[in-house]
Amino acid sequence: MLDRIHESTERLSDAEKRVATWVLDHPREAAESTVAKVARESGASEPSVIRFCRRIGLSGFRELTIRLTEALSRPDSYIHQDVRADDATADAVTKVVDASIRALVDLRGTLSTMPLDEVVAHMVAARQWVFAGLGASGHVAGDACHKFFRLGMPCSALTDNATIRQFASIAGQGEIILAISKSGNWGELIPSLTKARDNGAVIVALTERESELAHVANVVVGCGSYEDTNIYTPMISRLVQLTLLDALHVAVAIAAGDTAAENLRRSKEALTLNYGPAS
Repeated sequence: MLDRIHESTERLSDAEKRVATWVLDHPREAAESTVAKVARESGASEPSVIRFCRRIGLSGFRELTIRLTEALSRPDSYIHQDVRADDATADAVTKVVDASIRALVDLRGTLSTMPLDEVVAHMVAARQWVFAGLGASGHVAGDACHKFFRLGMPCSALTDNATIRQFASIAGQGEIILAISKSGNWGELIPSLTKARDNGAVIVALTERESELAHVANVVVGCGSYEDTNIYTPMISRLVQLTLLDALHVAVAIAAGDTAAENLRRSKEALTLNYGPAS
């Protein structure tokens, strides 16, 4: 929660920034405060405090106090520490594992704010699922496609600019594009996705809540996470993306009912059957 507030600061208004700064400086006090007290202490108005809560993806002030309490109760051993080039192997590995644990604990704490039921409803109603991602997120898109096709729905993975742009230009009603990106800064792809959305395709973005990609999506699953990428490739964000998609896979299978269950059974059975040598 504290990382989310910190990362959102640049996108806030001046009044909202004052609220963010005070909360970051006094997280325990903020968790036990009222809207009026936070407004008074931060030099902002009460409406600004409420707007701040909503700008960082929360339903209101009460949820802010709950999320702060959860964050403050997290074990100290999982507080993030950047991996440094001079770290011993054991220290570097421990930092990566601790950061991964922390990211998943933080994810669990934000699940109630995510429109997962809406995403599942769109996926069950769609006639095709398309997972799109670039770079490290492209590998996540490929992994998702590898899992989801077993539910019996046509699906594909798009992992480069040209293919995403071409598909978006012809996408329409009944198709859902699950766009996966840590930063959500997709630049030249945004007009193509806008066209797909306007033509009736559903765009679901797994990304930062205030990113370019989020603004063009029909549904946003905000899954930003602190990432130490000064030297190293994204790791923690990929873990969060994979976990969310695994959870969605299970949720869609449950919502789709017997048909999905039968398709999963048959796909697993196919790996155990011995058809003999190919002729």
